[in-house]
Amino acid sequence: MNEVYEKLKKCYEQAEKKISFKPKLALILGSGLGDFCDTMDVRETLDYRELDGFPISTVLGHKGRFVFGYSGGAPVVAMQGRVHYYEGYSVQDAVLPTRLMKLMGAEVLFLTNAAGGINPSFKAGDFMLITDHISSFVPSPLIGQNIDELGTRFPDMSEIYSRRLRGIIENAAAAENVPLKSGIYLQTTGPNYETPAEIRAFGRLGADAVGMSTAIEAMAARHAGMEVCGISCISNLAAGISANPLTHKEVQETADRVAPLFKKLVTRSISDIVG
Repeated sequence: MNEVYEKLKKCYEQAEKKISFKPKLALILGSGLGDFCDTMDVRETLDYRELDGFPISTVLGHKGRFVFGYSGGAPVVAMQGRVHYYEGYSVQDAVLPTRLMKLMGAEVLFLTNAAGGINPSFKAGDFMLITDHISSFVPSPLIGQNIDELGTRFPDMSEIYSRRLRGIIENAAAAENVPLKSGIYLQTTGPNYETPAEIRAFGRLGADAVGMSTAIEAMAARHAGMEVCGISCISNLAAGISANPLTHKEVQETADRVAPLFKKLVTRSISDIVG
């Protein structure tokens, strides 16, 4: 058996013995956004450490657990703390949680992240609906033996972020009076922030925001047949655009400031997607 798939199946079998909840939507919460789970009707939780061989979140503020419950009446599994490639895990381990949530029953993946703004019209605290991404700066999670049980060897990525779901989120934002930008997200490996020269290059490539996650998770989800959507919280202006040095503290402070709007937008969006 494919070693990556064998590890995934073992994690799933262990989770199945501990959790009875069946989610329809998987939500990955980015840096500073983990408090969204406070708005959920929580039924069960599962710490990553309870699964043998499962990658553990090491980033400050990432609790490292799955939260199962209802958001806006919809059955959801939320990752309260994602796993990043820069933490030293293989890219396959970094997307293991995404694949596991698919096996748990989730058909939709809702991605969130904190990102640096490249588009000059963006400011810290804006929300950006992800329309597409650039992932050439990280290895594909599909490298290696294909997991035929999940998807085809050469999956189409012409519409990674579902037009249908983007429309639902745009309508939810309008209904809740939450300002929403849109744009292209670019993933780097991290953990260092980008140089001003890199940011200028990324802007010329067409990127509106940059971060250290999301693209590989979206690719793994599409490979497995999930419908994908995503929102970036523009937590800071990227290097060379901002006059100040970049810090993780700034990311968390911005996320805390806009958390009420974020919770309102995501809750309404999830309810409309699943409902």
